[in-house]
Amino acid sequence: MKRVALFALLALVVGCSAPVAQGGAPERRAETPVIDRTVQPLQASLTVTVGGKPLTLPKAPERIVCLNGMCDDVLTELGIVPAATSNPTLLTHPALLGERGAAVPVVKGTFGSEDVESISALRPDLVIGLPGVHDGLRPAVEKFAPLWLVEPATWTESVESLRALGALTGRTDAATSAEQRFRDRLASAVATTHQNSQAQRKVLLMYGSADSIGVDTSDSLKGHLLGQLFTYPFPAKGTDVTTASNYSVEELLAKQPDVVFVYSLLFSSNDRTLSAQLADNAVWRQIPAVQQGHVHEMHAKLWGSGRGTRSLTAVIDEALAKVPAN
Repeated sequence: MKRVALFALLALVVGCSAPVAQGGAPERRAETPVIDRTVQPLQASLTVTVGGKPLTLPKAPERIVCLNGMCDDVLTELGIVPAATSNPTLLTHPALLGERGAAVPVVKGTFGSEDVESISALRPDLVIGLPGVHDGLRPAVEKFAPLWLVEPATWTESVESLRALGALTGRTDAATSAEQRFRDRLASAVATTHQNSQAQRKVLLMYGSADSIGVDTSDSLKGHLLGQLFTYPFPAKGTDVTTASNYSVEELLAKQPDVVFVYSLLFSSNDRTLSAQLADNAVWRQIPAVQQGHVHEMHAKLWGSGRGTRSLTAVIDEALAKVPAN
């Protein structure tokens, strides 16, 4: 139970014709989403609003400590190196800083229970974390720095966070340039998948363990993004956050996914990936993606914790390369 609880916490972080379901009719061709390529002007400001919540800082932040993957991602887009990070595996991914990220100090403590004294010693102007995870740090952290808790649920909210940090730091040109690159890439990718029938493929993104399978639902950041590109029939199951993303193997089979992406949350070198845990499950083996060899283990931090435009661009590129086209 302890491991299940821990993975749940990290999850916060967390043919010419259409494919035919077994015994069913062809999928209806998905309508092409319209991706607006327009980037609005951006001015430097010490007051921003993200997700309807305002944030005002006393001065432009220069030393920013990242407790969530969105922070590391956005700072990289803006040409800023974090004062420290709690996501070194993500920061050193080639999509972000790569090898240069190894020089960034790592925040002491565990995710959600970072050592406040070590954060204070870094003399930050701003600390960025996740709502529902780092709320308990607020009383201690705000004795020496503002704490901003942000978690985008859609790609547009990721862009909103990028623009907010660009305005706060005065890196407005870098922010709008990064936004333009992302909008152009997403628009191009959407056009591609709907022209070559990749959009007809049913795609699934999952994590967790064989005993407790989690799905990035269509209401989540990655599920929503993949739903722009492909067919993504995995809605949240109700409003209870503890169960809304839990799917049984039988429920996955009923959805008939053609491609499955997995990010396995491994806590030791002895842990097996989720797809390996499910390999002997008779129901799992009936899923089309499993039968066709289209189950892919992905970089856990990039696909699980990456929330900014750099991570999302990498997810788009990797997904397009692995989902079959006609």
